[in-house]
Amino acid sequence: MRLLPLTLLLCGLAAQAQMTPVGRWHSVDDKTGEAKAQMQISEQGGQLSGRIEKLLRKEADPQARCTECTDDRKDQPLVGLEIIRGAKKAEGKEVWEGGKILDPESGKVYTLRLTPIEGGARLEVRGSIGPFWRTQTWLRQP
Repeated sequence: MRLLPLTLLLCGLAAQAQMTPVGRWHSVDDKTGEAKAQMQISEQGGQLSGRIEKLLRKEADPQARCTECTDDRKDQPLVGLEIIRGAKKAEGKEVWEGGKILDPESGKVYTLRLTPIEGGARLEVRGSIGPFWRTQTWLRQP
């Protein structure tokens, strides 16, 4: 009988832990619906950071570099490249914002908003520049 409350508590904590961007994700190509890259998002000091762990497209060059980048990431390898910087959890919401996300294909840096959806199984990744924005949905990986 004592096991049931403990089990329910642990299940609740596991479900709650998934409502965070922290973890491993597959980004998905807007046009083809295919996985493009595997990302790892981590948190340190209340801020999120995200790196490309692996390129998933069949034709992807594992040695590719960010030739379009214009900041400190210029000509850095895509694998290992930090594309998310500085997002923080919004008070009272399951949203992380205030950071930046880099599109390594264009070199553009966007203002970032991350929103876990579907119980944390998916992540809405919205990047904006002024009034223009684009949203991708990433898929959580084990």
